[in-house]
Amino acid sequence: MQITVEQIKELRDKTNAGMMDCKKALTETQGDMEQAVVLLRQKGLAIAQKRSGRETSEGLIHSYIHFGGKIGVLVEVNCETDFVAQTSAFQEFVKNLAMQIAATNPVCIRREDLPLELLDKEQAIFRAQALESGKPENVIDMIVAGRLKKFYSEACLLEQPYVKNPDMLIQDYLNEVIAQVGENVTIRRFTRYQLGAD
Repeated sequence: MQITVEQIKELRDKTNAGMMDCKKALTETQGDMEQAVVLLRQKGLAIAQKRSGRETSEGLIHSYIHFGGKIGVLVEVNCETDFVAQTSAFQEFVKNLAMQIAATNPVCIRREDLPLELLDKEQAIFRAQALESGKPENVIDMIVAGRLKKFYSEACLLEQPYVKNPDMLIQDYLNEVIAQVGENVTIRRFTRYQLGAD
């Protein structure tokens, strides 16, 4: 099967993967765009897992002020070398991450970082709402689990859908950047400021 430049460009736009990686993925999947996306994400995850133990002491701190000056974000993203910190792929990721944080106001980076008090409070609210609906006890746990999953996808940055491509989670985007730059990349911390809010 002949893979066209247009197909490669479309896959690159969807995944941010390199042109040769896109061509290989399309060739392996006989031109099936959706399967090629899945294949590239799996490869990105495998590379990210291989590099996850490596130390990240370089990187960038980026500031983003949203139009109108009412929301501001500081974010620190680390990588292994200063060379990677200067690449356009890494810098674009950091910038997009700051805009994501401004738009979605996450509580933390990953699920494990959620304050236990907040998690307990949310679980209690979800349980009370489910009990009020009069559903049977065996269904209530499933309802609470479903609402918790939605809560995680709103509160935890890595589990949020990426605002520029809602089919991709921030974790997927991070994995793709790791595969693209060839180093471990970690989101270290962020602070979001909103005018008049604590």
